Amino acid sequence: MNFNDKLILAIDFDGTIVDDAYPKIGKPKLFAIDTLKQLQADGHRLILWTYRSGQQLDEAVAFCKSKGIEFYAVNKSFPEEVFDASKSRKIHADLFIDDRNIGGFLGWGEVYQHLSNPKKNQKPPKKKKGFFSFLKKDS
Repeated sequence: MNFNDKLILAIDFDGTIVDDAYPKIGKPKLFAIDTLKQLQADGHRLILWTYRSGQQLDEAVAFCKSKGIEFYAVNKSFPEEVFDASKSRKIHADLFIDDRNIGGFLGWGEVYQHLSNPKKNQKPPKKKKGFFSFLKKDS
């Protein structure tokens, strides 16, 4: 994936954009609103990907809209997608930003740094070790 390309970002709501207070709406996470606005300004497509549905989902979307964040799609891959129970609910996105990631949520400052300056954040590839490398003593 070329990080200079514009990305489709699937973003969770509770615990990621706001503190988790489900079914209520928690306080915005530090830098969440500003970072999401900047990601939009940078040309990335934002998808709200959340457990919420019905009235709670409408409230989350309205909350974000009141803060200047409009999502490309909500709980679907593209705006025109129609729910079909015979198909997988996995959506198409380049990255998923969620507080339930392995290792937890990085924080919005860290998220933006990774997306805006990926070469700085890339780690050099590890050297592959052979199957019996554990038998060799380090010199």
